[in-house]
This record gives sequence, structure tokens and C-alpha cells, in this order.
Amino acid sequence: MRLLLGFLLATLSLSSFAQAPEVRIPAGLKGGDVDVAMGVLARDMAKAYRDEDRARYLTTLFRLQLVTGQYTQAIDSIETLRTLRNDSVSQPPLYLQYEIHARARALQARENIAFAPAWRQVFAERFGALDDRTALQAEFSFGTSPVRLRGELDAALAKVAGKRTLSLPDAIDLLRAYQVHAAYAAFQPLVVAAVEADDARRYRIDRDVLVSTPNGVHIAALVVRPANAQPLPTLLEFTIYANDDVAFHDAKTMAAHGYVGAVAYSRGKGRSPDAIAPFVHDGDDAAAVIEWIATQAWSDGRVGMFGGSYNSFAQWAALKHRPPALRAIATSASAAPGIDIPMEGNVFLNFMYPWPLYAASSRWLDDARYNDSTRWAKLDREAYASGRAYRDRPAIDGSANPVFAEWLQHPAYDAYWQAMIPQGAQYAGIDIPVLATTGYFDGGQAGVLHYLREHLRHRPDADHTLVIGPYEHITMQTGVPPTVQGYTPDASARINLQALRLAWFDHVLKGAPKPPLLADRVNWQVMGADTWRHASTLDTMATRTQSLCLAPGVSDGEHVLAPQPQPDAVVVQRVDFRDRSDADWTPSEHVLNPQLDPHGGLVFASAPMPRDTELAGPFGGTLDFTVNARDVDVAIGVYERTADGEYLDLAWWLQRASYGEDRRQRRLLQPGVPQRLAVKDTRLLGRTLAAGSRLVVTIGVGKQPDRQLNLGSGKDPSDETIADAGTPLEIAWHGTSCLTFGVRD
Repeated sequence: MRLLLGFLLATLSLSSFAQAPEVRIPAGLKGGDVDVAMGVLARDMAKAYRDEDRARYLTTLFRLQLVTGQYTQAIDSIETLRTLRNDSVSQPPLYLQYEIHARARALQARENIAFAPAWRQVFAERFGALDDRTALQAEFSFGTSPVRLRGELDAALAKVAGKRTLSLPDAIDLLRAYQVHAAYAAFQPLVVAAVEADDARRYRIDRDVLVSTPNGVHIAALVVRPANAQPLPTLLEFTIYANDDVAFHDAKTMAAHGYVGAVAYSRGKGRSPDAIAPFVHDGDDAAAVIEWIATQAWSDGRVGMFGGSYNSFAQWAALKHRPPALRAIATSASAAPGIDIPMEGNVFLNFMYPWPLYAASSRWLDDARYNDSTRWAKLDREAYASGRAYRDRPAIDGSANPVFAEWLQHPAYDAYWQAMIPQGAQYAGIDIPVLATTGYFDGGQAGVLHYLREHLRHRPDADHTLVIGPYEHITMQTGVPPTVQGYTPDASARINLQALRLAWFDHVLKGAPKPPLLADRVNWQVMGADTWRHASTLDTMATRTQSLCLAPGVSDGEHVLAPQPQPDAVVVQRVDFRDRSDADWTPSEHVLNPQLDPHGGLVFASAPMPRDTELAGPFGGTLDFTVNARDVDVAIGVYERTADGEYLDLAWWLQRASYGEDRRQRRLLQPGVPQRLAVKDTRLLGRTLAAGSRLVVTIGVGKQPDRQLNLGSGKDPSDETIADAGTPLEIAWHGTSCLTFGVRD
């Protein structure tokens, strides 16, 4: 809604009004009757207002007409503007909310009735005439924050204080703020009931489903299906995020597109009376819900699943049980428990600490506790500064966290985690189509790629399609914004990911053409090149590889990425885990920064690119090192340093060295003995480095307040305290350490 109102309230270009006369401020704006004064102001403005831009002229004109009570003329202006713009018929009619408002005011005056019944009648006629998909989109324009609109109007009125006249552009801005607030203040209290009545006509809605599973558990669900439809395929979202408003919107979206829409909650959530257990039972329970759906009279026996993050995990969890009715899954930002959350590379990540308190402490969601950023920043700071064991975080916080405590009992990728999602040969039996979307800036990319790699490893002909672009974790749910964590995506990246998902389901379940973007198994947007590319596998994203090796630099603070190994070269890094003076550190919220975070570790930079160079696919390699500890957490960051000196995050990798060979079993290092760590299963690169840019790699030892520390004593890192730190860790990176990057010529 914020984006929509930003569009509606966008400031007009001032160039058209350079010679425009001043507009007198009516006395009523200074403490009198604002409504009457605004009518006077609008009439005065209408006499002076001209604009050579026809669309912009009509956009302001209909607002002037609404404020002066010229409702029929306002409708004519809106309809003329629509004809001029010639928008796609798949879009809601432009300014539908103001057209309905104007028609209701005209009906009110003509029939001498109250506004509310007039508006309800017009809404039922005009909104009710829209098809289901268009109506779903049109709802968006009827909702916003009344408090914000009132604040914007008050701010606009405050600007006239002490003035006798306004420039025409300033007067138009004031008039627009008033018109928008006045319209929404009149009709917004009526919207919810009107939309509910419209929904009741379009759909059959059951908000109180309780599915009984074969093992005696009850799963709460919500179902929305088109009215008077024949049996249809069902699109199911299985989630722990119990919020009926969100669930209803998601289910209704599927119904508006010709499916039965269903949302089911994890056991213990919503109306389910059972115990909550995140991740543990979702596969069993989702499979049971799928089989229940297949037996319903409104089902044609086919189920697809959709959703992001945890909800994507639930899709893979269901596939572990391979319910016959499950025919397709559309995942995004997929969580893979034990792989990317709550630990990555066997290193626990602090951002997951409050999550069980949010999602698993009650039947619904504890937003207030989860959104208490001050509390969680304080916990990170105090736990880090205290030097206490990582396992003591609940005691430091002053609140029990049994789910987190249970996770810490499983630092290896053991049977606890393996039971949650498919393993090994189970992927060979997954023969249904899979659509996976993720982003270069998505923390869940590691999970998405884990599922893809495992699926293709065990079933090379799998119908598994990947889409990746400059997106972050929730882009699939919210749409692609103008900027993503400080980075401005290319125009070609600004696609409607939700529409893509629905078009893919139409292809798989209804025989519609495949969306053109999905031209191959791997589809990626090349940042900086404003284009999409396609390949059959991750390894064929690049046409060649380039190895770059760690070498000492000639100046302090920066080393070299050399094209050849240097067997005799060594770069030494020292880390004092007893020093907690950086306890107040917080990571940047942006992926484009003027400088590197020193927590990244040693910096290695390539020579400037002699020409534009396109990086594509995963990176890899080996790190050769010697360390004076029994373990170490290794972090790699990959960046472009532009000719202007800015750093763009391209990828990162995190790994506890003792689990580098096998995430299921810890093998401690021998201090002082040369080690080799394989850099594998990394995130993807998709960026054209401009001529003059450098590729920059940071190699670091994990020591920062937002993740578990590994002090190298050989104990379980959850049990280590600052007393286990001993002498500073010293690690020698050998010049035979080389990273390999995919390049596309």
C-alpha cells in the first residue's frame, strides 16, 4: 500500500508551472472550516491550472473536481485518463477507488440517501463486475493507513502557516493530500465488510477445517475455492506461521487463479490442540493433509504446494514421504534444517535464536517479542562480551528457549536433522516438477541449492527449475522493490515472481505454455548486464573457469589474488578470542557499501578487469593452511570493488573446518599440521564486473557477536567459554590456496 500511495501522491514536475500565478490561501485553512476552504481553494486552482501533459492534467483535474463536488465530471476525467493510458485489461481500472467514491457521492446527492449505502451499492456494482483475478489486485487500492494519511494532510496544512498565497504546484500538493485523506476517511470504514460480501459471492470459504491425521494429530487448515466450480487441483501452503489473515489472502489468491487454495498450519498451531514441534513432524503432517485434500469432493486428486522459507522446507519434508497426490512444488528461499538454519557449515547463527520464541511459543505468533530488536541486540552484545558458553544464551536472556537448546544438542548433521527432509537415494524417487526461486542476497540460497544439487545428483533428469536474481529472502512474498538492500536491480530483474509461479502451475497442472523465462533448468539474471541467461546445470552456467590464489600483498591491509599458486608464500592471520572490544558491532544492512567490514578478515584483490567480465555459477577451490588450534570456523566473502571504490556483495561461504569433509561427523584438526579445506557447495555468482573493477575476496576466522564462536579447544563450541581461548589463534594461509570462479565469455 505504501508503494501505491507513493504513486498516487507523487509530486508533479514543477517545470509546467514555472510561470503559474500564485493561489490565494482561503481564510478557512487557518483555523476555520477546512472542508469549505478546500472547496474554495480547488475552485481557484481550477481557474489557473494548465498542463501540457494531458495525463498529468487529468490526474490533477479529477481531484479538483472531487473536492468541488463535480462528481460526474470527475468520473469523466478518470475514464478519459484510462482511455489515454490504454492500460492492460488484466490490470484493475485506474483510480477505481476514486471512481467508486465519486459515483457514490453522485448517487447520494441524486437519491438523497446516506453515503454508506450509496457507496456499498456502487462498490457491489463496479467491484463486483471485475473478474476474480482483477478484483484480487484491485483490493490493494482500497486499503492504507488512515493515521498516515491524516499525518500527511496535517503536514501539508502546516506548510501554509504564515502564508497568504501558495505557488500552484504547492497548492496542488496540498489539495492532493486533502482529497486522498477525505476520500479514504469516507469509504475505508466500509471496505472490509464490502470485500467480505464480495468474497462470499465469488468463493466458498471454510476457515475452520481440522484435519485428523492417521497418527491422531489434528491439523488446522483453511480452504477457499471458486464458487460453483467443478473439482479442481489444489494449491496448498503448509506453514508454522499461523496468521489467519495472511493465510486467507494466500488461499484466496490461489482460488482467484482457478485453483482450490488451502493453507494448513503445523501441528499445535492455530486451532490444533497438539504440541508444537518445529520441523520435526511437518513431513508426516503435510503428507496427511495432502491425502485428505485428495479425498474431498472439490478436489480433482492433484495437489501442488507453494510458499517460501519454512513453507518451502515443508514441501521437501512432505516429499520425503512422497504422497501420491502431490504433483508439483513451487519453493522459494527454501530452509533446509541443519544445512542453512539454524546452522550453516555447522556454525550456529544467532538470528535463529528468537525464532522459536516467535513461532513455537504459542498457537499463533509472538510478533512483539520477535520484533524486539533492542532485546536481541542486547543479548548478542552481552553474551559475546561476557565470554560465557553459547549454551548459556537463555540464561543471559532471562527466558527459557527449549527448542534452541534442543538444536544445540545436535551440532553435527545427524539423524535428528536427517529425519526432516529427503536424504540420499530418496531424491531419486522425486519425479514431480519443482520450481525453486532464490536471490543472490537471500540467506536461504544455500538451502535452495542444497535441494537442487541433491535432487540432480540422485536423479540427473529431474524436472527441477531454478530462478535466481538480485533478490533477498522475502522478495517472493513482497515483490521486487526498486532497491534491494541498497542495490538497484536492473530493469530485467523487476519481474513479478508470484505471477511467474502461478503461470508455472498453470503449465504443470493445466497444460498452459511454460513461461518463457524458464527456458532451461537454471535461469539467472546477470547483475550489471540487464539480461537473463539459461543453462542446463549449475556447472554449465560458465563457459570457462579462472583460478585465483592467495598471495601476500606489497602494502599493509590488502593482499593479492594471483593467477598462479605460490607454494612458498604464506599470509598469517592472528585472532585473539579474548578480545571482546567489538561487542557493539552490528553488520551492515546493505549489500553495497563504501568499505569492507574488518570482521571479514584478510583482504585479497585481483588486478583491475581489463574488460567487462561476467562471473557465472558457483565458486570453489581449496584452502591450504596451518593453524595452532584443533578447529577453526572459516568464512569467505566475494565482492566486486567498483572503479568508484564501492563494494558489492556477490557471495559468501561459511564452514567449520572440523566438519569440512563430512557435515555428519566432526574430525578435529591437528595443531601445526598442514590442513586442506575444500570450498564446495557455494552460493552462485551472476554479475558482470565492469572494466576497471576488481574481484575481492575476504578470508576470515569467525569472530563476531552475531554467530557462535569456535575457540579451537576441541570442545563442543557451545560449551566453550573465554577461558578456553588461550593464546591467540594463528593461522597461516599458504599460497597454494586457490579459488576457482566461473567466467562466461
